[in-house]
Amino acid sequence: MTFIPSAPTASIRPVHGGNLAWAAAIANCSPDSLVDFSASINPLGPPESVTLAMAEALGQLCHYPDPDYAALRCALADYHQVPADWVLPGNGAAELLTWAARDLAEGAAVGCHLLTPAFGDYGRALAAFGVPIQPWPLSLGEMTGDGSLLNAIAWPEVEAAGILINNPHNPTGRLFSIDSLKPLLDRADTVIVDEAFMDFVLPDQQQSLIGELDRYPNLVVLRSLTKFYTLPGLRIGYALGHPDRLHRWQRWRDPWPVNALAAAAAIAAVQDEPFQTRTWDWLPPVRTALFEGLQAMPGLRPLAGTANFLLVKTTIPAPILQEKLLRSHRVLIRDCMSFPELGADYFRVAVRTTSENERLLTALGQAIAV
Repeated sequence: MTFIPSAPTASIRPVHGGNLAWAAAIANCSPDSLVDFSASINPLGPPESVTLAMAEALGQLCHYPDPDYAALRCALADYHQVPADWVLPGNGAAELLTWAARDLAEGAAVGCHLLTPAFGDYGRALAAFGVPIQPWPLSLGEMTGDGSLLNAIAWPEVEAAGILINNPHNPTGRLFSIDSLKPLLDRADTVIVDEAFMDFVLPDQQQSLIGELDRYPNLVVLRSLTKFYTLPGLRIGYALGHPDRLHRWQRWRDPWPVNALAAAAAIAAVQDEPFQTRTWDWLPPVRTALFEGLQAMPGLRPLAGTANFLLVKTTIPAPILQEKLLRSHRVLIRDCMSFPELGADYFRVAVRTTSENERLLTALGQAIAV
């Protein structure tokens, strides 16, 4: 029997993408019948190497994981060319954001500049520890063709206890250069840079601050394996930073935050160079085709981006458009109601396969025409 969520589920608007149960209740269908553009997940995965590694790790389920995660930390350290004690695996980047917020709360001066619009978990984590937020609005003006406005942002002039930023930026997809970010490292006690989408940037164009870690003990870089390797259900991420800070985070949290299957999957993922290359070859042309298809539609203005998603300005309120797509086409887009700076004027879509993107464009065209 196919399970269809009951109507009350649909009344609670989600604050994250990927809530298929909520969307299926509106579409009156099984969650498996939906094409999900609301969660920015690589449609090419998970890699076969990852599923094989997890199968081989099933025998480890009768044992507790290594509390130090030595093999996982070494694999991640080798991938990023840093010492192993500069790596802290976590139960997704969301768990590590919690400890980043606690770190900010326990600093000598409390407060955090938060680049807005911002991923919702930033506000959650900071509010949980009472960290005052100083919003730092990002202009949503025109971006260059590759989605970059490198060195073209007015960083805050005042000193701050903390700064929290993601690069590429979510939800705009904007990419900031290393040189444009470096001044921030001299202005704050702690700088948290979430690079959850950096893997999607071509290797010769990436602007990661990981190479600056040894010069800036106040810097922490967060990474996620969820999106690039298609592992949202596994919950695996990691922090890179000075060992003294990471040891402090380790003391705060529960033991064994990463399960044995997730650890095995992460090791296999970062070593799978063919999958990485396949993704880098796939994304740019497919993203360009989706951008151009959206750009050609009346009432829609996509913003160029460097990640695997596109933010789109719409003259039709996004929640109305979202409901039309669900009810008539079983296509789920991400409205931006959880971003106060965006609201009903924007929606976000993941870049998926060519056929799925064409289905989205067809559905949008029909929804706009009605």
